[in-house]
Amino acid sequence: MAESIFARVGRLLSARIEDNVDAMERANSDGVMRESIREVDRTIDAVRGDRERAMTRRLQAARQQEMIAKKVEELNAKARFAVESGRDDLAESALARQVDLEEQSTRLNDVQSLAREEEAKLEESLAALRGRKTQMQEALAAFDIARSDASMGGDGGFAQSCKVERKVERAEAAFDRAMTGAGGVGFTRGDAASLNGVAELDTLHKGATVASRLAALKQAAAQAA
Repeated sequence: MAESIFARVGRLLSARIEDNVDAMERANSDGVMRESIREVDRTIDAVRGDRERAMTRRLQAARQQEMIAKKVEELNAKARFAVESGRDDLAESALARQVDLEEQSTRLNDVQSLAREEEAKLEESLAALRGRKTQMQEALAAFDIARSDASMGGDGGFAQSCKVERKVERAEAAFDRAMTGAGGVGFTRGDAASLNGVAELDTLHKGATVASRLAALKQAAAQAA
């Protein structure tokens, strides 16, 4: 199973930069850190793509709602015309379709809300990943300076390493708090009896709504006559 994007982000943010620095010192090579930076870059690209897809879902849902609102208005006019023409059956059909569309519009509200939340989380992930990349680049630069100083027999590398280590420790504490709780929204399923009961209630509610609207249209038509 592929690693989820939020799990991937969490893994990168929770990884200790000091471990990479230790690995570089043991191997006297910057390969570990450079590969870690490349992985952060790849994850930034993936997060950016997911954010764009979430934004697209939100905008599409908003456009669909606009179309539904226009259709609901059209159906209302058609239902009035049907009542005035003595075709209650056609008016009832138009009102039933109107209720269906309104329920669809409500679900689109949920789609937009979830997409908006996902966008916000992904934006936080991008900010945290960019900060982590900066940390890694600073640690890599300090390691290169320390290695260069050591090769020339100076002690500047040790002093620079200590300075960077303190800086990394401070940044680690901040990033350990970042992105906690990031992840998907969980849903629980009810038992079959409960689900069937809710479905029956939905049907009854829809029928009552249609009957109420039809009665209101008939009353309005009678008053206008």
